[in-house]
Amino acid sequence: MTVVFDTTRPARVNPQKKNILIRRIARAPWWLLVMAVGVIAFVLSVSAQHPYPVIWGAVRQGIWTTIWVSVVAYALALVLGLIIALLRRSSNIIIYQVATFYVEMVRGIPTLVLVYWMALAFIPEVIRLGNNLGETLQHLTISFVISEDQVYELTFRTLGQRMAEFETREFGNTYRAIIALAISYSAFLSEVFRAGIESVTIGQREAARSLGMTQWQVMRLIVLPQAIRVILPPLGNDFIAMLKESSLVSVLGVQDITRRGQTYASSTFTFFQAYNIVALTYLVLTVTLSMVVKGMETYLGRGQRRGE
Repeated sequence: MTVVFDTTRPARVNPQKKNILIRRIARAPWWLLVMAVGVIAFVLSVSAQHPYPVIWGAVRQGIWTTIWVSVVAYALALVLGLIIALLRRSSNIIIYQVATFYVEMVRGIPTLVLVYWMALAFIPEVIRLGNNLGETLQHLTISFVISEDQVYELTFRTLGQRMAEFETREFGNTYRAIIALAISYSAFLSEVFRAGIESVTIGQREAARSLGMTQWQVMRLIVLPQAIRVILPPLGNDFIAMLKESSLVSVLGVQDITRRGQTYASSTFTFFQAYNIVALTYLVLTVTLSMVVKGMETYLGRGQRRGE
């Protein structure tokens, strides 16, 4: 009798690889798929129903205004926030206290209140002071004695007349809203910049200074390039937040997405349909930007792990 042993064994599945696969499937952006299907289904179901096409035509005209206001205000906020962050690292106690006062004061004021205050109180007052200064400049003459027979006179008549005649209404509400948003977010961005700068170890700064670098060279060549990698994802999230809060400029009559939808709804009493389109437009914009920020975080995370 011959006994035959089957030496072939079925391949065993590695439980570790199985668990990794399960975790990846569980963490897949299923919510994004559900949201995309819901948005597409909603658009297809109402695309031919009145008044949705008309509302979309009105709201679409405000998308560019919303993006433009957000981008310009955020660019100004980035510059101002970086300056404030550097001032808060100053060894001068007066500069530090003034910068800290600015950050805490701005962060303590709601954005909507700041928009109203800048547009209706502060900027008109600055223009009024400029008018008064222009009245003075019109009659101001500075004389320079070049020689005994030659005297040069410097007048500010043209500049003073222009400043005196400048009216508040010439400074549009769109620019007032941009300034208000930039000031509001500069305080928050300054904290992001400060945290990124402080994430760079002091040993690297000391090593750079030992090589003969100035303080500015250390900041520009050593600290900021490393801090940018850390703060890019938070900066992206703050831009998404500003895009949403840019809807506050509609209270000043700026023709953004919210204002366009509000105007149409008020004139036709189709509030349900109009604000459906407004909400959906903001949702698509913010989710798209969120995916971009998420991809940026993944890319920077891989680069950091490779560097380690």
